[in-house]
Amino acid sequence: MLSFEAYKIRMETGLSFIEFNYQLLQSYDFLQLYKRHGCRLQIGGDDQWGNIVAGMDLIRRLEGVEAFALTSPLVTRSDGKKMGKTEQGALWLDAAMTTPYDFYQYWVNVPDADVEQFFLRFTFLPVEEIRALCAARDAALNESKRRLAAEITTLVHGTEAAKAAADASRAAFAEGGPGDLSAVPSIEMGRAELEKGIGIVELFVRAGLCATRSDGRRLVSQGGAYVGRRNVTDIDAVIRPDALEDGALLLRAGKKRYFRVIVR
Repeated sequence: MLSFEAYKIRMETGLSFIEFNYQLLQSYDFLQLYKRHGCRLQIGGDDQWGNIVAGMDLIRRLEGVEAFALTSPLVTRSDGKKMGKTEQGALWLDAAMTTPYDFYQYWVNVPDADVEQFFLRFTFLPVEEIRALCAARDAALNESKRRLAAEITTLVHGTEAAKAAADASRAAFAEGGPGDLSAVPSIEMGRAELEKGIGIVELFVRAGLCATRSDGRRLVSQGGAYVGRRNVTDIDAVIRPDALEDGALLLRAGKKRYFRVIVR
């Protein structure tokens, strides 16, 4: 382990117990994959090279078998951060982990500087068409981002889910016009519960727009919480049926995160 430069550098500043054992556990995991399933190839990002090689060495020593590693460069955003499951704002291909709507919205909201590289990496559009789409500026570039989102969401979730996500996105961000919001993530709530009244902070936590009540209070007090088109800034506000629109509460956290509470 200490032969790898990354660990040498970290040893100078200190390694947590989990970090110290990470390579050991991943190596043992590779060994078990070989013993149980005959797996001899592990694929990962190039930041996992040392961990995978350690597993190869363990398999060779204990089983006398040659194993292999295949790594690829990490996909990074323009700010240098990687797109991985340990990063905030991560994407899952599983619709149960990241809904098609949230998946679509992620690509709509990528920084301008990332649009071209994501078109080139994740779509099958001709390069000439990509160059033309990425030459756009301002509102036209936003349309290009929607094209990017539609292309990738179609590849991952299919045409129908991509169209539903696009329709919901346009409806959510329209200035009060009607639209199909069915693809926006949602939960159900009984009408009797809403008639009793539910606190704004509890509502946003239950919807998953805030991780904790402290986050919820902060969001509301800083003016980032919306119910329908109304900005709610009182942390003690109670939401009742008069906030319903078409049988649902449309919640928004900040500028771009939407959620629906469907009342039955």
